Amino acid sequence: MNQFYQKDIISIKDFEKNSLETIFSATDKIMQLDPSDRREICKGKTLGYLFYEPSTRTRLSFDAAMASVGGNSLGISNMSSSSTQKGESLADTVRVMSIYSDVLVLRHTLDGSSRFAAEVSEKPVINAGSGTEEHPTQAIQDLFTIKKEKRKIDGLKIGIVGDLKYGRTVYSLLYGLGNYDVDVHLISPESLKIRSDSVYEIKKRLDFAESTDITETIDEFDVLYVTRIQKERFPDEEEYLKVKGSYVVGLDLIKQMKDDAIILHPLPRIDEISADVDKTKNAKYFEQAEYGKYTRAAILGLILNENGF
Repeated sequence: MNQFYQKDIISIKDFEKNSLETIFSATDKIMQLDPSDRREICKGKTLGYLFYEPSTRTRLSFDAAMASVGGNSLGISNMSSSSTQKGESLADTVRVMSIYSDVLVLRHTLDGSSRFAAEVSEKPVINAGSGTEEHPTQAIQDLFTIKKEKRKIDGLKIGIVGDLKYGRTVYSLLYGLGNYDVDVHLISPESLKIRSDSVYEIKKRLDFAESTDITETIDEFDVLYVTRIQKERFPDEEEYLKVKGSYVVGLDLIKQMKDDAIILHPLPRIDEISADVDKTKNAKYFEQAEYGKYTRAAILGLILNENGF
């Protein structure tokens, strides 16, 4: 039985290990299928997207994913050209978009926006980023990348560095990692530590250590997950300037890492990973972006086909 048929994807907290592994298996199948067979999976289906915040990879990967499984996409990526400028509510925009599409992808600035959209939409809703809360399909993509590149997730030591306060990808990844036996170390400036209101819930899923110095434990990590300092989420630019450039992963730091350690980043990158790192065997963030297309194609295929594919 396909547990994802016509289901919303709102929070990674709704996933258990077996449901994640189901998506990973579907992703592997997607990657192995002949393109002509792959295009039959969502043939005749339409993906609708609403992006109230800028996006490059997430929107384009959903678009590319839907095309790869034979569907088409329509939507709004620039709200300045939509009826929101006339005062249309999120509820009405979602209702109308759900009329035109079979599945809806939403990114919004407000916490709780995707869960609200799921309540008013006639079609399944996928959360592509809701305020500072979560980005569940990014976490699925991240976990799949780790499994593909390291051949496993259980037993790994994972370092997560950067903006842990405002980075919604971090929260989704931590909730997802809670389904596995991993050793997690969080590294950030004091002002960007993981939010205290989330610590209790995350610690119900997994234990983690915290520090401000990346060099203390860099040689222990199997996976280094780097995030940018999110300037747009700081209420005060002066506070941003205090922490800008706190961590830069360069060749000097890579020399201290395990030889087979991998470096991930949800992108966009600003200055937290030097460009000369891109050519190293450790850099896997562009592969990570490619895996995003396939994991999202698998998710769409599962949501839109009662018996899977």
